Parts: sequence; C-alpha cells; structure tokens
Amino acid sequence: MTFHSNNTEEHWAVIIGASGGMGFAAAEKLAEHGMNLCLIHRDRRKAMENINSRFDKLSEKGIRVLRFNCDALSEEGRKNVLNLLQTEMGAHGKVRLILHALALGNLKLLVSERKPEGKKDKDVLFEKLATLTGRAPEDLKNAVLSLFNQGETGLFPFVETTYNQASLLDQSDFNHTIHAMGTSILEWVRDIFQRQAFAQDARVITLTSEGNQVAWKGYAAVSAAKAALESLSRSMAVEFGPHGIRSNVIQAGVTDTAALRMIPGNETIRARALSRNPLGRLTTPKDVADAIYLLTTDEAAWINGALICVDGGERIA
Repeated sequence: MTFHSNNTEEHWAVIIGASGGMGFAAAEKLAEHGMNLCLIHRDRRKAMENINSRFDKLSEKGIRVLRFNCDALSEEGRKNVLNLLQTEMGAHGKVRLILHALALGNLKLLVSERKPEGKKDKDVLFEKLATLTGRAPEDLKNAVLSLFNQGETGLFPFVETTYNQASLLDQSDFNHTIHAMGTSILEWVRDIFQRQAFAQDARVITLTSEGNQVAWKGYAAVSAAKAALESLSRSMAVEFGPHGIRSNVIQAGVTDTAALRMIPGNETIRARALSRNPLGRLTTPKDVADAIYLLTTDEAAWINGALICVDGGERIA
C-alpha cells in the first residue's frame, strides 16, 4: 500500500520519539510503504552520528524525511517543527499519522523499602543449598546471578533487585512524567488540527504498557502517565472523531528496548514476561511497528477509541 488515499493528498507521519525502539521501527515500516516522515527526537551530540546514519537509510527508500533534534515538550520546539513541516508538505501534503512514542519519565520509588526482620526467604533457601552442596551462600548467589545474566531467565525468582532508596518521587516528578508521556500528545494534535494539516482520514496512535495496571516498583509516575494517556486517547477518539481523526492506543508486550532497561528490576520484568508468553519470546519493536502500520491503512478506518494489545498473548498467560 502507498499512502495516497486520493489525488490531492500526500501523506506524512509525525513520529515523536523517533530515534530508537518502537518509534524508529515504525519509521522503518512506514518508509517501506511510501509514507513521508517527520522525525522528532532528543539525543545527545555523541549519539547523533549513529542516529543520522539510520535516518539517512530511511531517505534511501524514496521518501522525504524531515528530522528534528529538539525538545518536543516545549511550545517553541513544537511550533518550529510544524512550521517547517508545513513548508515542506506544501499545498498537497497532509499528516496521516501522529505517533507518540516518547519515553521520558522519572523512575523512582514512592517510599523507601522496609527492611524485613530476620532473614529473607531467599537467604534461607541459599543457606539450605549451601549446606547440601558445601558451598558458601554468597558463592551460590553469585553463580545464580551469573547464569541469569547469561540468559538463564528461569532463575529470576532467585535474583535480587536493588532500588535507589535515596531519591523518591515528588510532585514535580509526577508533573513532568505525566506531561511528557501522557498529555503532551494533545498539544501536538490540537496544533496540527488548527493548522488544518491533518489528512481527511487521519490517525493518532499512542503507546502504553502492562504497567498501566500492574504495579512495578519504581514505575508509579510512568504508570500514572500511561493511565492519563489512555483516558485522553479515548476522549480524543470521541471529540476529534467527527473531524476524521481516529485515536487508538497500542499496549505492547514487554519489549527489550533502551527505555525498558532504564526501569528498576527490568531484568526480572523481561524474564517473567518471557516465561509466560505463549509464543515463547518477548515482543520486538518490529511487532509493534507492524501493528502501527496496520492501523494506518484504509481498512482500519473503523477502529477508533481502542486499546489494542500487541504482545503475543502475554497479558492473558
């Protein structure tokens, strides 16, 4: 499929958070099908050589690519991007898709962990194993951790997760995270809409995770942001729907990305997900990108206000 629903519209995708993970995978998938790309990201200078190289390869697919390394959360940054995008699109260019793939949140505990009285169950277990094997408990713990790090994910119940006890979530952390990963999408949608730059049949797609319902330690602010994002997506589906704009959320399974690896205890999250996924592997960015592409097709025009799980059945296992 090429993205030209009629002779008067040339379609573009605006991807916020485009330099890695699901955002870049979506850019690759959409480029393969002929959609022009407006890529927004924020990365340090030392990472730009690699990022620019990957963006250059997208241009080789015969599409137009705009790229912006800027603060997508600022009004100045957003307006600068959209001003230049409108100039590049010209009279016939329209935004078919805006994808919110921004991963920018605070990962801190709500309260310092309470130290258990006496020995932990795991400590008791390792002491029993030490008695049976003649090895020191610490040696056994280190052996289990080494095997776990080598890919023996079934050992996750015996691996300790450490958390930062010194810095706890405060209100500013919540405010920043909820705006960045939740409500900021509305500012982009409104601005594009007011410029009359959306296609006749446009799509807004946002990303959530199982952390919207499952409480992972250190994920409270992001969880709150995802809940706000999902609620906002439903409201946009109702209020922007009459204007031809569909709004949907994709709930990806646990995906091994740089953003996941920032979450405290991510090793255990990945191992637990792998152990229960019916298809025997973790979700990949490409899996999510494939679903994003499907939602941009003409055949998906009647999907609006939905939360679609792309996880291989992980959530039900």
